Amino acid sequence: MPSEMAYVTRAIRGATTLEVDTPEQVTERIHALLARMMELNSLQGDDLVSIIFTATGDITSMFPAAAARSMGLGDVPLMCARELDVKDSMPMCLRVLMHVNTEAPRSAIHHVYLERARALRDDLPE
Repeated sequence: MPSEMAYVTRAIRGATTLEVDTPEQVTERIHALLARMMELNSLQGDDLVSIIFTATGDITSMFPAAAARSMGLGDVPLMCARELDVKDSMPMCLRVLMHVNTEAPRSAIHHVYLERARALRDDLPE
């Protein structure tokens, strides 16, 4: 009798940055970030539990969750929040905390940082 691996809920981090605060660029960067997070972690839409987005105070053109809905994630609970305004923090930054059901151990989770946000986690492999 083959053993079945149990699904567990894991969290995956990600971030990206904008060059300009436009709805088009927010959409483009959120699509790229979420697609890469799903690809590297072998996820399908049904694996997603929820996604929390934060945006720095200089991003006001649209909600990142609206960009996620436009890529077909309308049935996933999505929430947006304002990132803390910390002195010398990275500007024009969108961050993601994605909760997923997966068989992968925590050590196999791939966190994704794109654009200038790569500098936030230079300890992670590309």
